Amino acid sequence: MGGQRDRPADRRGARAAARDRRAARARGGWGEQRHRDPGDRHHLHADHRAHRARGRVRRAQSGLRAGRAIARRKRVLHHVRGDPAERAAADHRGSHRATRLRHFRGCHAVVPRLRHSAAVGRLGPRPLRVLHADGGRRVVDRRVRRRRNRLAGRGREPRRRWHTGSARPMNGPPPSAFPIFDGSKRAETDALTLVGLTVAYRSRGRDREVLQDISLRIKRGEAYGLVGESGCGKSTAALAILRYLPRNGRVKSGKISIAGHDIASMNADALRHMRANAVSMVYQDPGRALNPSLTIARQVSEAFELAGASVNEALEHTIDILRRVRISSPERVMESYPHQLSGGMQQRVVIAMALACNPALLILDEPTTGLDATVEAEVLDLIAQLREELGTAVLFISHNLAVIGRMCDRVGVLYAGKLVEEGTTRDVFARPRHPYTVGLLRCLPTTGRSKDTGRLDTIPGSLPLPGSVTQGCIYAQRCKLADDRCHRDAPPPYRVPAAHGDQMARCHYHERAIDLPRATPEVLRAAVDRTDAPLALRAENLSKTFHVGGESLRAVHDVSLELKLGETLGLVGESGSGKTTLAKLLLGLLSPDAGGSMELDGAALPARVTNRNDEQVKSLQIVFQNPDSALNRAHSVRRLIARSLSKLGALRGAAKEARLQSLTAAVRLPERYLSSRTRQLSGGLKQRVAIARAFAGDPRVVVCDEPTSALDVSVQAAILNLLADLQRERGVSYVFISHDLHVVRYLSDRIAVLYLGRLMEIGRATDVFDGPHHPYTEALLSSIPEIVDEPQARERIRLSGELPSAANPPSGCVFHTRCPRKIGAICEQQEPPYAHAADGHRIRCHIPVAELKRLQKPE
Repeated sequence: MGGQRDRPADRRGARAAARDRRAARARGGWGEQRHRDPGDRHHLHADHRAHRARGRVRRAQSGLRAGRAIARRKRVLHHVRGDPAERAAADHRGSHRATRLRHFRGCHAVVPRLRHSAAVGRLGPRPLRVLHADGGRRVVDRRVRRRRNRLAGRGREPRRRWHTGSARPMNGPPPSAFPIFDGSKRAETDALTLVGLTVAYRSRGRDREVLQDISLRIKRGEAYGLVGESGCGKSTAALAILRYLPRNGRVKSGKISIAGHDIASMNADALRHMRANAVSMVYQDPGRALNPSLTIARQVSEAFELAGASVNEALEHTIDILRRVRISSPERVMESYPHQLSGGMQQRVVIAMALACNPALLILDEPTTGLDATVEAEVLDLIAQLREELGTAVLFISHNLAVIGRMCDRVGVLYAGKLVEEGTTRDVFARPRHPYTVGLLRCLPTTGRSKDTGRLDTIPGSLPLPGSVTQGCIYAQRCKLADDRCHRDAPPPYRVPAAHGDQMARCHYHERAIDLPRATPEVLRAAVDRTDAPLALRAENLSKTFHVGGESLRAVHDVSLELKLGETLGLVGESGSGKTTLAKLLLGLLSPDAGGSMELDGAALPARVTNRNDEQVKSLQIVFQNPDSALNRAHSVRRLIARSLSKLGALRGAAKEARLQSLTAAVRLPERYLSSRTRQLSGGLKQRVAIARAFAGDPRVVVCDEPTSALDVSVQAAILNLLADLQRERGVSYVFISHDLHVVRYLSDRIAVLYLGRLMEIGRATDVFDGPHHPYTEALLSSIPEIVDEPQARERIRLSGELPSAANPPSGCVFHTRCPRKIGAICEQQEPPYAHAADGHRIRCHIPVAELKRLQKPE
């Protein structure tokens, strides 16, 4: 039959062997590759001969060994035929191409003929990992290859040997000669030392330096913050410290020492030992850091097993470390899979794994980005407590200056790969000495600021391209203080005495940096009174119930709200509180339960978007959180905006082009970017394109779903200014969703607080922030990190437990299971009514408003 093959165990002559070699060359390799998709066969491994078998068949030895049980698998092959009759073809409707489906054999012992010793002695290209055949299972007096796992880390290999430059030579130092990372040397040396570190990426035939001459030191038990815009080199510094740079990255010069050991001189075994015992890293997204197919117990205990603990000892250590990271029910969590845990719980597990080896240095790369305010505060509290208990040094990488101000003793400011300022956190944030640091701090919407009191300052221009050669100061192109000297002479690291230690700044005019002129005019504005403004949108008794797995999950329950023309309503609450579901109900993307109704400009608004007319559809638009997923990367910016103008504005020809030019000017998008693809734009420019699309039909209401959460503070300030300007010019209303309460406070006129789908508090932004508050709102506000310590700082309120399931909400007040001000059985048995604290300010709580005001009054 065409494609039928003999079994590899059969005795074959030279012609059969030659035919096999030709077939193997056509396939591009010998071993069966493992594919990561649902069509994989269960636990299949190659039983074919190794690569580069001998070309000629030798006569087998005549003597037979004593009879033994034949080599068997531990279990039967899963859903595999013993020997397919012929090769699967496309017309067989297989889910894979034929090369993936060949060589599925039965569970028979395979007796290969003689071949090169190297081919049998070890499988795969890694010389450090050798698999030997079991000498106890011999059928003839030669080794018999059994089925076995491929080497770790080799999923799909090329035919030829991989580069082995990192392999340890046979005459290398024995394991006992590798550096031992114990506590004896840690106390005497810095946890991390960088001296003149320069890192480059090889791109298009030349090296592009992304870090230039970085020098810093982190003492034992110290927390050091590294801040800067995206693209400044923060994550590259972390990867260089761990020697995790990609293939095209290399350390051109400089020295990296961890706990007194130079990592550049380490071989592969010593480097693995260092990573397992001296340094750990916590990444931004815990969901991607954890294996979704393994239980938490298996993943955490593996860290202890690699350190030499037995299985039982590893499980005991796992329970202990999970308790240490404040997980109240470690036994239950250990049996869970990552997707069954909340984001905050996942991050706690990742931190537990990182602390398993009691590292000298813990690297945190944006560990709280994307987390809710309360969860972020809990994770930060945990890191601070563990640092104090274990004495671990911390390198904290973040673009959130408030988090750095709360967590770190010292801070370094990176710009375009250079460390432009360094000092104690209090000194740098109180009196910055570099214009870039001044600009970053001015971008923040700090407490008390709002869109009516003035625009946020921004940093003009953008970062230089990686590897670009700049004469003079690297920040001169964006600096308002720059003169001819700055463009001509690169500033040295000036040392400036400060209140809490010396401060370093690479600026010729560091003494005048604090007086840097504003890049964006202040434009003080009087607060706009929108009391008599007409209603743009009204929602009454909106509810939404999902039916999942036989359970009814009520995501939104009996929510009523109003939105006036030209007003911003901020929606806040933890993940799972119903913010996005409520927004989808307003947009008509979900159908509400019976009994709810909506109105747009006083007219009834159909529940489903498919039942709305064109005018209603274009009146309600949305700006998504991630512009990368919202914009088609295959289209140019011009086509993306023009399509929205055609669909929503029904414009053609010259009218469409004129409207496009007007719209791009309104969102401050330079005309030169219209022919670009979105992949060629920065995050801020992409979000401007998304905003331009939303405004193509002159909407009445725009839902902004976390539009600035993934942006740097400088880009965030520009987007917030843009949204405020568009609202003032066009009278549009916003429903603004965010977990950053400072951002919500700056842009919102009123704020609604959601918990488990219920509206717990709603009122003017000043009333909600100043109090009295609902106890849940009080906890949210207390979790906001401040850039500097305030004399009237709120007392930190810690919520106990996780957010309850919407499928089984608590009785009475749904917040009573976590409420720090619970007053008794009434909270468990009766749902509280709304209490009016002020004009338009409503609180759903059993505690009287006067009592709440007394309890929450700062002392």
